[in-house]
Amino acid sequence: MRRREFITLLGGVAAAAWPLAARAQQSKVPRVGYLFSFNQLEGRHLWDACRQGLREVGYVEGQSIIVEPRWAEGQYERLPTLLAEFERLNVDVMVIAATPGNLAAKARKSAIPIVFVAVADALKAGLIASLAKPGGRFTGLSLLTPETSGKRLELLAEIVPNLSRVAVLLNPGNVSNFVFLEETQAAARRLGIELKSFEVRNQAEVDRAIEAAIEARASALIALDDPFIHSARARIVALAAKHRLPAAYGTREFADEGGLIAYGPHRPDLYRRSAIFVDKILKGAKPADLPVEQPTRFELIVNLKTAKVLGVTIPPSLRLRADLVIE
Repeated sequence: MRRREFITLLGGVAAAAWPLAARAQQSKVPRVGYLFSFNQLEGRHLWDACRQGLREVGYVEGQSIIVEPRWAEGQYERLPTLLAEFERLNVDVMVIAATPGNLAAKARKSAIPIVFVAVADALKAGLIASLAKPGGRFTGLSLLTPETSGKRLELLAEIVPNLSRVAVLLNPGNVSNFVFLEETQAAARRLGIELKSFEVRNQAEVDRAIEAAIEARASALIALDDPFIHSARARIVALAAKHRLPAAYGTREFADEGGLIAYGPHRPDLYRRSAIFVDKILKGAKPADLPVEQPTRFELIVNLKTAKVLGVTIPPSLRLRADLVIE
Protein backbone atom coordinates (compact mmCIF):
# COMPACT_ATOMS: atom_id res chain seq x y z
CA MET A 1 0.00 0.00 0.00
CA ARG A 2 1.30 3.43 -0.92
CA ARG A 3 2.02 5.87 1.87
CA ARG A 4 -0.71 8.36 0.91
CA GLU A 5 -3.37 5.64 0.76
CA PHE A 6 -2.28 4.29 4.14
CA ILE A 7 -2.53 7.72 5.79
CA THR A 8 -5.96 8.29 4.22
CA LEU A 9 -7.17 4.92 5.50
CA LEU A 10 -5.77 5.55 8.97
CA GLY A 11 -7.46 8.94 9.10
CA GLY A 12 -10.77 7.39 8.11
CA VAL A 13 -10.53 4.79 10.86
CA ALA A 14 -9.70 7.46 13.43
CA ALA A 15 -12.56 9.65 12.26
CA ALA A 16 -14.97 6.75 12.59
CA ALA A 17 -13.65 5.97 16.04
CA TRP A 18 -14.24 9.47 17.44
CA PRO A 19 -18.07 9.32 17.21
CA LEU A 20 -17.97 5.88 18.83
CA ALA A 21 -15.88 7.22 21.70
CA ALA A 22 -18.20 10.19 22.08
CA ARG A 23 -21.25 7.94 22.12
CA ALA A 24 -19.61 5.67 24.69
CA GLN A 25 -18.91 8.70 26.89
CA GLN A 26 -22.47 9.97 26.49
CA SER A 27 -23.96 6.55 27.26
CA LYS A 28 -21.95 6.06 30.47
CA VAL A 29 -24.30 4.61 33.05
CA PRO A 30 -24.33 6.80 36.18
CA ARG A 31 -23.43 5.19 39.49
CA VAL A 32 -25.06 6.31 42.73
CA GLY A 33 -23.90 5.34 46.22
CA TYR A 34 -26.47 4.99 49.01
CA LEU A 35 -25.18 5.09 52.58
CA PHE A 36 -27.42 4.08 55.47
CA SER A 37 -26.37 4.32 59.11
CA PHE A 38 -28.95 1.82 60.28
CA ASN A 39 -29.41 -1.94 60.09
CA GLN A 40 -30.01 -3.39 56.62
CA LEU A 41 -32.87 -5.68 57.62
CA GLU A 42 -34.72 -2.99 59.56
CA GLY A 43 -34.13 -0.33 56.90
CA ARG A 44 -35.17 -2.45 53.92
CA HIS A 45 -38.45 -0.54 53.46
CA LEU A 46 -36.54 2.76 53.25
CA TRP A 47 -34.14 1.35 50.66
CA ASP A 48 -37.14 0.07 48.72
CA ALA A 49 -38.59 3.60 48.82
CA CYS A 50 -35.35 4.96 47.31
CA ARG A 51 -35.54 2.44 44.48
CA GLN A 52 -39.21 3.17 43.91
CA GLY A 53 -38.36 6.86 43.54
CA LEU A 54 -35.75 6.06 40.91
CA ARG A 55 -38.29 4.05 38.92
CA GLU A 56 -40.79 6.90 39.15
CA VAL A 57 -38.37 9.34 37.52
CA GLY A 58 -37.55 6.87 34.75
CA TYR A 59 -34.44 4.91 35.79
CA VAL A 60 -33.97 1.18 35.34
CA GLU A 61 -31.42 -0.43 37.67
CA GLY A 62 -28.55 -2.05 35.84
CA GLN A 63 -29.48 -0.35 32.58
CA SER A 64 -29.83 3.40 32.99
CA ILE A 65 -28.43 3.59 36.53
CA ILE A 66 -26.20 1.54 38.85
CA VAL A 67 -26.96 1.69 42.57
CA GLU A 68 -24.46 0.86 45.32
CA PRO A 69 -26.14 0.47 48.75
CA ARG A 70 -23.98 0.29 51.87
CA TRP A 71 -25.05 -0.24 55.50
CA ALA A 72 -23.18 0.86 58.63
CA GLU A 73 -25.44 -1.36 60.80
CA GLY A 74 -25.59 1.31 63.50
CA GLN A 75 -21.77 1.35 63.84
CA TYR A 76 -20.83 4.94 63.10
CA GLU A 77 -17.11 4.14 63.13
CA ARG A 78 -17.66 2.26 59.84
CA LEU A 79 -18.91 5.35 58.00
CA PRO A 80 -15.51 6.70 56.82
CA THR A 81 -14.58 3.29 55.37
CA LEU A 82 -17.86 3.06 53.44
CA LEU A 83 -17.44 6.61 52.15
CA ALA A 84 -13.92 5.80 50.98
CA GLU A 85 -15.38 2.87 49.07
CA PHE A 86 -17.74 5.19 47.21
CA GLU A 87 -14.80 7.44 46.37
CA ARG A 88 -12.85 4.50 44.93
CA LEU A 89 -15.90 3.54 42.87
CA ASN A 90 -16.02 7.14 41.62
CA VAL A 91 -19.79 7.37 42.11
CA ASP A 92 -21.55 10.30 40.47
CA VAL A 93 -23.78 11.11 43.46
CA MET A 94 -24.05 9.92 47.06
CA VAL A 95 -27.35 9.65 48.93
CA ILE A 96 -26.63 9.63 52.66
CA ALA A 97 -29.24 8.96 55.33
CA ALA A 98 -29.20 10.58 58.79
CA THR A 99 -26.87 13.13 60.35
CA PRO A 100 -23.89 10.92 61.37
CA GLY A 101 -23.22 9.76 57.81
CA ASN A 102 -23.45 13.25 56.40
CA LEU A 103 -21.09 14.69 59.00
CA ALA A 104 -18.63 11.91 58.20
CA ALA A 105 -18.89 12.88 54.51
CA LYS A 106 -18.42 16.55 55.32
CA ALA A 107 -15.12 15.74 57.04
CA ARG A 108 -13.71 14.14 53.87
CA LYS A 109 -11.98 15.94 51.01
CA SER A 110 -14.24 14.94 48.16
CA ALA A 111 -16.15 16.77 45.44
CA ILE A 112 -18.88 14.15 44.99
CA PRO A 113 -22.36 15.75 45.23
CA ILE A 114 -24.42 14.59 48.20
CA VAL A 115 -28.16 14.25 48.66
CA PHE A 116 -28.95 13.95 52.36
CA VAL A 117 -32.09 12.32 53.69
CA ALA A 118 -33.58 12.51 57.18
CA VAL A 119 -31.09 15.05 58.54
CA ALA A 120 -32.65 16.81 61.49
CA ASP A 121 -31.16 20.28 61.04
CA ALA A 122 -28.76 20.65 58.11
CA LEU A 123 -28.13 24.29 59.02
CA LYS A 124 -27.01 23.58 62.58
CA ALA A 125 -25.01 20.61 61.35
CA GLY A 126 -23.11 22.97 59.05
CA LEU A 127 -24.00 21.07 55.88
CA ILE A 128 -25.68 24.00 54.11
CA ALA A 129 -25.66 27.79 54.08
CA SER A 130 -29.46 28.08 53.88
CA LEU A 131 -32.49 25.99 53.00
CA ALA A 132 -33.18 28.00 49.85
CA LYS A 133 -29.56 28.16 48.68
CA PRO A 134 -27.48 25.33 50.17
CA GLY A 135 -24.30 26.76 48.66
CA GLY A 136 -22.06 23.67 48.70
CA ARG A 137 -22.12 20.05 47.65
CA PHE A 138 -24.95 19.08 50.03
CA THR A 139 -28.69 19.33 49.46
CA GLY A 140 -31.65 17.05 50.11
CA LEU A 141 -34.52 16.41 52.46
CA SER A 142 -34.72 17.64 56.04
CA LEU A 143 -36.30 15.49 58.73
CA LEU A 144 -37.53 18.54 60.67
CA THR A 145 -37.53 16.53 63.90
CA PRO A 146 -36.38 19.28 66.29
CA GLU A 147 -39.89 20.73 66.28
CA THR A 148 -41.56 17.33 66.35
CA SER A 149 -39.48 16.30 69.38
CA GLY A 150 -41.23 19.00 71.39
CA LYS A 151 -44.57 17.93 69.96
CA ARG A 152 -44.10 14.42 71.32
CA LEU A 153 -43.76 15.83 74.83
CA GLU A 154 -46.97 17.79 74.32
CA LEU A 155 -48.74 14.59 73.25
CA LEU A 156 -47.55 12.79 76.39
CA ALA A 157 -48.83 15.69 78.49
CA GLU A 158 -52.27 15.19 76.94
CA ILE A 159 -52.26 11.51 77.91
CA VAL A 160 -50.63 11.50 81.35
CA PRO A 161 -52.43 13.63 83.97
CA ASN A 162 -50.17 16.02 85.90
CA LEU A 163 -47.07 14.91 84.01
CA SER A 164 -44.10 16.32 85.90
CA ARG A 165 -40.94 14.35 85.01
CA VAL A 166 -39.99 12.67 81.72
CA ALA A 167 -36.97 10.54 80.84
CA VAL A 168 -35.29 11.14 77.47
CA LEU A 169 -33.14 8.55 75.73
CA LEU A 170 -30.43 9.96 73.44
CA ASN A 171 -27.35 8.73 71.62
CA PRO A 172 -24.41 11.08 72.35
CA GLY A 173 -22.66 9.83 69.22
CA ASN A 174 -25.35 11.51 67.11
CA VAL A 175 -25.00 15.30 67.33
CA SER A 176 -28.56 15.79 66.07
CA ASN A 177 -29.82 14.25 69.31
CA PHE A 178 -28.62 17.33 71.18
CA VAL A 179 -30.65 19.49 68.78
CA PHE A 180 -33.69 17.32 69.54
CA LEU A 181 -32.99 17.59 73.26
CA GLU A 182 -32.86 21.38 73.11
CA GLU A 183 -36.24 21.52 71.40
CA THR A 184 -37.71 19.05 73.89
CA GLN A 185 -36.34 21.13 76.76
CA ALA A 186 -37.97 24.25 75.30
CA ALA A 187 -41.32 22.44 75.24
CA ALA A 188 -40.72 21.17 78.77
CA ARG A 189 -40.20 24.72 80.06
CA ARG A 190 -43.48 25.83 78.48
CA LEU A 191 -45.30 22.90 80.04
CA GLY A 192 -43.58 23.01 83.43
CA ILE A 193 -42.14 19.51 83.02
CA GLU A 194 -38.73 18.35 84.22
CA LEU A 195 -36.58 16.32 81.83
CA LYS A 196 -33.97 13.72 82.76
CA SER A 197 -31.72 12.68 79.87
CA PHE A 198 -29.98 9.30 79.66
CA GLU A 199 -27.32 8.31 77.13
CA VAL A 200 -27.56 5.04 75.21
CA ARG A 201 -24.96 3.69 72.77
CA ASN A 202 -25.60 -0.06 73.07
CA GLN A 203 -28.12 -2.57 74.39
CA ALA A 204 -26.55 -2.74 77.85
CA GLU A 205 -26.85 1.04 78.22
CA VAL A 206 -30.51 0.86 77.19
CA ASP A 207 -31.25 -1.42 80.13
CA ARG A 208 -29.29 0.76 82.55
CA ALA A 209 -30.91 3.95 81.26
CA ILE A 210 -34.46 2.65 81.78
CA GLU A 211 -33.58 1.46 85.26
CA ALA A 212 -32.07 4.86 86.05
CA ALA A 213 -35.19 6.58 84.70
CA ILE A 214 -37.35 4.55 87.10
CA GLU A 215 -35.02 5.39 89.99
CA ALA A 216 -35.33 9.08 89.01
CA ARG A 217 -39.14 8.66 89.26
CA ALA A 218 -39.84 9.53 85.65
CA SER A 219 -43.50 9.02 84.79
CA ALA A 220 -43.07 8.93 80.99
CA LEU A 221 -40.41 8.38 78.35
CA ILE A 222 -39.28 9.91 75.05
CA ALA A 223 -36.80 8.14 72.75
CA LEU A 224 -35.08 10.56 70.38
CA ASP A 225 -34.55 9.81 66.69
CA ASP A 226 -31.34 7.91 66.06
CA PRO A 227 -30.38 4.84 63.98
CA PHE A 228 -29.13 2.89 67.02
CA ILE A 229 -32.17 3.78 69.13
CA HIS A 230 -34.37 2.74 66.22
CA SER A 231 -32.59 -0.62 66.01
CA ALA A 232 -33.08 -1.13 69.76
CA ARG A 233 -36.78 -0.29 69.64
CA ALA A 234 -38.04 -3.77 70.60
CA ARG A 235 -36.01 -3.71 73.81
CA ILE A 236 -36.94 -0.09 74.62
CA VAL A 237 -40.65 -0.74 74.08
CA ALA A 238 -40.52 -3.93 76.18
CA LEU A 239 -38.79 -2.16 79.08
CA ALA A 240 -41.21 0.77 78.92
CA ALA A 241 -44.11 -1.71 79.15
CA LYS A 242 -42.46 -3.62 81.98
CA HIS A 243 -42.14 -0.45 84.05
CA ARG A 244 -45.51 0.94 82.90
CA LEU A 245 -43.95 4.01 81.32
CA PRO A 246 -46.09 5.77 78.71
CA ALA A 247 -43.66 6.57 75.89
CA ALA A 248 -43.51 8.65 72.71
CA TYR A 249 -41.39 7.82 69.69
CA GLY A 250 -40.58 9.21 66.27
CA THR A 251 -41.47 6.43 63.84
CA ARG A 252 -44.33 4.07 63.19
CA GLU A 253 -42.11 1.03 63.74
CA PHE A 254 -42.06 1.77 67.49
CA ALA A 255 -45.86 1.74 67.64
CA ASP A 256 -45.94 -1.47 65.61
CA GLU A 257 -43.66 -3.00 68.28
CA GLY A 258 -46.10 -1.92 71.00
CA GLY A 259 -45.04 1.66 71.69
CA LEU A 260 -47.81 3.91 72.98
CA ILE A 261 -47.58 6.77 70.46
CA ALA A 262 -45.38 7.73 67.52
CA TYR A 263 -45.31 11.07 65.77
CA GLY A 264 -43.08 12.33 62.99
CA PRO A 265 -42.56 12.72 59.26
CA HIS A 266 -43.56 9.85 56.99
CA ARG A 267 -40.03 8.61 56.32
CA PRO A 268 -40.55 6.39 53.27
CA ASP A 269 -41.87 9.46 51.46
CA LEU A 270 -38.63 11.34 52.18
CA TYR A 271 -36.48 8.48 50.91
CA ARG A 272 -38.61 8.09 47.79
CA ARG A 273 -38.21 11.78 46.96
CA SER A 274 -34.41 11.56 47.17
CA ALA A 275 -34.56 10.27 43.57
CA ILE A 276 -35.76 13.68 42.37
CA PHE A 277 -32.55 15.29 43.65
CA VAL A 278 -30.41 12.49 42.22
CA ASP A 279 -32.04 12.91 38.81
CA LYS A 280 -31.52 16.68 38.77
CA ILE A 281 -27.85 16.38 39.74
CA LEU A 282 -27.19 13.68 37.15
CA LYS A 283 -28.71 15.99 34.55
CA GLY A 284 -26.30 18.79 35.46
CA ALA A 285 -27.84 20.68 38.39
CA LYS A 286 -25.55 21.70 41.25
CA PRO A 287 -26.47 20.82 44.85
CA ALA A 288 -25.58 24.40 45.79
CA ASP A 289 -28.57 25.62 43.76
CA LEU A 290 -31.18 23.01 44.76
CA PRO A 291 -33.34 24.14 47.73
CA VAL A 292 -33.63 21.75 50.64
CA GLU A 293 -37.07 20.16 50.99
CA GLN A 294 -38.85 19.90 54.31
CA PRO A 295 -41.38 17.16 55.07
CA THR A 296 -45.00 17.85 54.25
CA ARG A 297 -46.47 14.53 55.36
CA PHE A 298 -46.56 13.68 59.06
CA GLU A 299 -48.21 10.79 60.84
CA LEU A 300 -49.52 10.20 64.35
CA ILE A 301 -49.99 6.60 65.46
CA VAL A 302 -51.73 5.64 68.69
CA ASN A 303 -51.61 2.14 70.13
CA LEU A 304 -54.80 1.57 72.14
CA LYS A 305 -53.74 -1.96 73.11
CA THR A 306 -50.69 -0.56 74.85
CA ALA A 307 -52.74 2.22 76.44
CA LYS A 308 -54.99 -0.42 78.00
CA VAL A 309 -52.00 -2.40 79.31
CA LEU A 310 -50.47 0.76 80.80
CA GLY A 311 -53.77 1.86 82.29
CA VAL A 312 -53.82 5.24 80.53
CA THR A 313 -56.68 6.83 78.63
CA ILE A 314 -56.20 8.30 75.18
CA PRO A 315 -58.31 11.49 74.96
CA PRO A 316 -60.98 11.35 72.21
CA SER A 317 -59.52 14.49 70.62
CA LEU A 318 -56.15 12.76 70.26
CA ARG A 319 -57.74 9.65 68.78
CA LEU A 320 -59.50 11.78 66.20
CA ARG A 321 -56.22 13.41 65.17
CA ALA A 322 -54.43 10.08 64.76
CA ASP A 323 -53.62 8.83 61.27
CA LEU A 324 -53.64 5.28 62.57
CA VAL A 325 -55.14 3.74 65.70
CA ILE A 326 -53.87 0.28 66.63
CA GLU A 327 -56.63 -1.58 68.48
